[in-house]
Amino acid sequence: MTYHLLLFLTSLLSYIPFCILYPISNSLFYLLYYVIQYRKEIVHQNLTESFPEKNAQEIKQIEKKFYRFFTDMILESIKMTSISSEEIAKRMKFINAEKINTSIRQGKSISIYLGHFGNWEWISSMPLCLEKMGEKIIGAQIYHKLRNKNMDKLMLRNRERMGAVCVEMKKTARFVNQLALDHKIGVIGFIADQSPRKKDSIHFLPFLNHKTPVLTGTEKIIKHYGYEAWFLNVKKVKRGYYEAEFIKMHENPQSLPDFDLTTLYFQLLEKEISRQPELYLWTHNRFKHAEKLD
Repeated sequence: MTYHLLLFLTSLLSYIPFCILYPISNSLFYLLYYVIQYRKEIVHQNLTESFPEKNAQEIKQIEKKFYRFFTDMILESIKMTSISSEEIAKRMKFINAEKINTSIRQGKSISIYLGHFGNWEWISSMPLCLEKMGEKIIGAQIYHKLRNKNMDKLMLRNRERMGAVCVEMKKTARFVNQLALDHKIGVIGFIADQSPRKKDSIHFLPFLNHKTPVLTGTEKIIKHYGYEAWFLNVKKVKRGYYEAEFIKMHENPQSLPDFDLTTLYFQLLEKEISRQPELYLWTHNRFKHAEKLD
């Protein structure tokens, strides 16, 4: 009952035209930033520690831009409840998709690194640009299950509307192994910038001025199953419009020493964040197990 009510309410909101949605987002920004002050301490700390070269005024500007983007993304994510494939294809464009499709036609499986940057919820529309070969190709995304069962169910529904399959993080290895056994081609997106649990923090890399614990599972899958390694470079073109470019990370990732591919991913992600810092998820306590480098 709770889920159906939640779906009904989000469905109503999702039919609000973008021209009205963004004025609503403007009001939501003032509510979150000035009144509720949602996670402002965490955001401020993350930004000041990540960009020590920036002065207080510059940090303040990034904070405000981030919260404006954050409220936009909340409402844009709700639009996924009902948005058409034609509309999402106009607003989330994938660059170099033909290169991914060439690899698919060659029978190669693909791993795509991305981060909590830009509108990662709209990136679930990626299957719309992939080669259509029936059940042989599986477009999937690895996700972290939400504690609230109703919100988790709604999120899965929205993320799978455009043809993607959602795979819970702890079931990743089993899923990838089954694809191999079934001789299916996997195109799998990994949001790999999440913070591992303290007991699982075994590898650290420099990232945004921190000695940061990182997840290395994506690299292990790429090397073990012979996946290609790609990075999705996201840019916000204007309000409500994004471009996501597929960038091949290495011609032979299996030949790289351990952790080099993970290092390359975080270097690419940091470059992306430095270009448009307001598009990163600063409300997440990403550095709770990290150490500042200076």
